[in-house]
Amino acid sequence: MDFQLTADQRALRDGTRELLAGRFDRDRLRAAVDAPALDRGLWRELADAGFFALRLPEADGGVGLGLPEAVLVFEEAGRALLPGPLVAGQLLAGAVDGVASGERIVALCDGATDPVLWEHPADCDALIFLDGDAPAHAARAYRSAPADVARAPFASVDPLTPLARVTGPARTVPQPGLDVPRLRREAALLTAAQQLGSAARTVEMAVAHARQRTQFGAPIGSFQAVKHLCAGMLVRAELARVAVYAAAVTEDALDVVGAKLLADEAAVRNARDCLQVHGGMGFTWEADVHLHLKRAWLRAERWGGAREAEERLADALAG
Repeated sequence: MDFQLTADQRALRDGTRELLAGRFDRDRLRAAVDAPALDRGLWRELADAGFFALRLPEADGGVGLGLPEAVLVFEEAGRALLPGPLVAGQLLAGAVDGVASGERIVALCDGATDPVLWEHPADCDALIFLDGDAPAHAARAYRSAPADVARAPFASVDPLTPLARVTGPARTVPQPGLDVPRLRREAALLTAAQQLGSAARTVEMAVAHARQRTQFGAPIGSFQAVKHLCAGMLVRAELARVAVYAAAVTEDALDVVGAKLLADEAAVRNARDCLQVHGGMGFTWEADVHLHLKRAWLRAERWGGAREAEERLADALAG
């Protein structure tokens, strides 16, 4: 099995990075922090580039690629801290009209979690709920209009991700044709890919600052303690990369659990170490490091937290 990227996959990754650099640069990132409503123009532009229809068959107007390619695209989205219910858009592009084209924004809520959280409630045109009461093999999906959902404000650690808590039963209709276990598995993997992108980006940020910042007449990157921090960050990011890429190829449930666990650890710990490298200025609102840390904290609790992942892996090893 060859895990090296093909020329087409590298072109997809590089093209996605170029698109996001041009349409969601640092100025747009900081503007989104101040006004977190989603940019529908950018959303449609992402759709035009195939972001949401990436895995739809070409006969249905999609790009016809697979899960490994989706992981590469979501890695770049995580690197850029692109906001929005991106995972839901990718997974539901073939199930909800207007999602693949970027005309509608859809959220994906997991009824198996407590509390049930809804991302970007003010921006969504539809919600898909995953059944949290039925056994995994019998779980179903339901669709609801946002106006029919009882909600309450929920404080989000990430200023780029407004949240609401679903507080009561919603008026829903069955959404046939959705494989709920597969949706949960792929949502976890695409979230892990975003964590990987963030972990890799904070390595770059730490190394760039260590080369530029001087103390006692020398770049701080020449100090052994800073070298060790940066080296540890790189190791965590690359371990997560191997696990995420492998899980995208195997699509095995336990591989996905392990990949999410490693990617969450890499994203959170790398952001913390990046703050350490930046010193006092890393804790200021003007620095972008804290945005990576806050997004990493949020994603780490989505689609399977560390405790759940560790228990599942331990059960598998014991069995």
